[in-house]
Amino acid sequence: MTEKSCTQIEPSMIGNEMVQVEEALETVLRVAQKLPPVTVQLHEALGKILAQDIIAHDPLPPYPASIKDGYAVVASDGPGEYSVITESRAGNDGIDATVVPGTVAYVTTGGPIPDGGDAVVQVEDTETVENASSEVKRVRILKQVNQGVDIRPVGFDIAKGDVVLKYGERLGAAEIGLLATVGVLGVKVFPTPTIGLLSTGDELVEPTVGHLSRGQIRDSNRAMLLSAAVQQQCKVLDLGIAHDNEQEIERTLDQAFSSGIDILLTSGGVSMGDRDYVKPLLEKKGNIHFHKVCMKPGKPITFAEVKPKPTANNQANKILAFGLPGNPVSCLVCFHIFVVPTIRRLSGWANPHPQRVHARLKQPIKTYPMRPEFHRATLSWVLNDGTGNAGFVAESTGHQMSSRLLSMKSANSLLELPASGSVLPAGTSVAAIVISDLSSSSGSGTFQSPQSSFTRHNKTLVAATNEKPQDSNVRVAILTVSDTVALGAGPDRSGPRAVSVVNSSSERLGGAQVVATSVVSDDVARIRDILQRWSDVDNMDLILTLGGTGFTPRDVTPEATKGVIEKETPGLLYVMMQESLKVTPFAMLSRSAAGIRGSTLIINMPGNPNAVAECMEALLPALKHALKQIKGDKREKHPRHIPHAQATPTDIWEQSYKSANVADTEGGCSCSH
Repeated sequence: MTEKSCTQIEPSMIGNEMVQVEEALETVLRVAQKLPPVTVQLHEALGKILAQDIIAHDPLPPYPASIKDGYAVVASDGPGEYSVITESRAGNDGIDATVVPGTVAYVTTGGPIPDGGDAVVQVEDTETVENASSEVKRVRILKQVNQGVDIRPVGFDIAKGDVVLKYGERLGAAEIGLLATVGVLGVKVFPTPTIGLLSTGDELVEPTVGHLSRGQIRDSNRAMLLSAAVQQQCKVLDLGIAHDNEQEIERTLDQAFSSGIDILLTSGGVSMGDRDYVKPLLEKKGNIHFHKVCMKPGKPITFAEVKPKPTANNQANKILAFGLPGNPVSCLVCFHIFVVPTIRRLSGWANPHPQRVHARLKQPIKTYPMRPEFHRATLSWVLNDGTGNAGFVAESTGHQMSSRLLSMKSANSLLELPASGSVLPAGTSVAAIVISDLSSSSGSGTFQSPQSSFTRHNKTLVAATNEKPQDSNVRVAILTVSDTVALGAGPDRSGPRAVSVVNSSSERLGGAQVVATSVVSDDVARIRDILQRWSDVDNMDLILTLGGTGFTPRDVTPEATKGVIEKETPGLLYVMMQESLKVTPFAMLSRSAAGIRGSTLIINMPGNPNAVAECMEALLPALKHALKQIKGDKREKHPRHIPHAQATPTDIWEQSYKSANVADTEGGCSCSH
């Protein structure tokens, strides 16, 4: 399947054709619904999502409390020598004495302030007066204090009636402490789902088998998925191994569907073999939403919704079934991309998407030409990521074959690489999905020289340096402007699409290559800083910004761009507007800016991935010419224009050929901007 056919999928074809990752995930999360809330004890609530507001029925502190060890005084008394009339320690419940002018009371941290005291003088600002003839303890106050100093009034930390925790919050250690503080021992939460795990395949044997016969392999997927599910705090039902026998698999599935599970995970049996029975059986038992996804690895993944018959012990809640690929890496990657968000949605998470960060490649990576790839990598935090800034650096785990589980070893991220078939140079900024704890691989080093280590990973790839790539005459940078993407709350769909469009149109742009990508929030200062650095320091030839060009209060990309450019280029905007209006009348709401800074052309583009491809296609006939003129190429003249009425057939053919679209491998529909 070509990338074009992989991209252009009509909604009516879902379930029969390959769908995009984003479309598949949207389908899964639309079908998944929160599980009914349950009440658990405090020690069972860690990591769960609250299904209620928590209100404080008492103030904290419930009495005026001392912040320090010292003396409760009448602030207006000032420095001097005073009698100590009582002691108030943490835990005292009845202090009868009243502090009046000329007296003080000793108080400990957290102790109640006796009536009459309106300030505390810390012990360090006092001296004990030695007087053997008197039974009354006396103290010398050395410092003047104001009313209220070092006293926590009633309700200072939490007022009575305050909402201390809100519906939808995740309970960590601090939240558990707050529950205990306000006296909540039983709390309503969303439960984590119960998952059934089944491996299929005639070749599979248990990991306990010592000697493997010819044609046998140990089942790694079940143990791997069980551990991954436990990491998500799920209960797991181990369904064992089923051979490639339709009746045996069906019996096991029926047993699973009647066991009260919420999610079924199978591995193997979902491809095109004559004994791949999982997909047809899921189709028989329920509704299949898709069975192929445009991704690498993990294309043969099936997602189905099954509604089992009610039993005495089961109210027949729907079961979400994932037929995962049999290759171990494909299986685990699909778990992270699809199953983890599903678990979170069922568990009540408001944002079930995994955390995304941006990292710079430590070595060049060749992208797969046909499908977007989730490349296994190790993220490390460094003080210098190659741009003079601190940031994440991503190092590939090596050979990425989907059967090679070693490529998942030490991987804490999946790099989202576009389908282009081009080489992403070392130093390229890419989006990375965090799949495990980053702390073990965090460091404080600097970005290593590409000449020293990058080329060791693949001698056929050319390491990137600060100089222009030898095979690239046009350096392109792509900036995604989005609060959502910058916060890691959603995927960057436009950036990878723009990279693919530029790289696939490299020749038409004069040997263009994307050498830098980044994501920034909708903030004028931050957008402007990146545009200035890419123009003035990194000497980019073309900068494309994606998003932030509409009417909402946070759409500020044009304002940032206009503050940077020295010459405006309204003709580019006119052409993009014309092209976009063919698709939607809402295109007229675009406030895009475009212009030149030094020798860099900056163009604001829409945030919609399809709109990016359409606008680029409209600009391509003139961009190469424009970029050469910006560089001061006096030989670059405007193409000869012959009025149509005077043109010969040969002239018309030549002009049409020069402006015709070369096959667009990115494809994509024009459904929305």
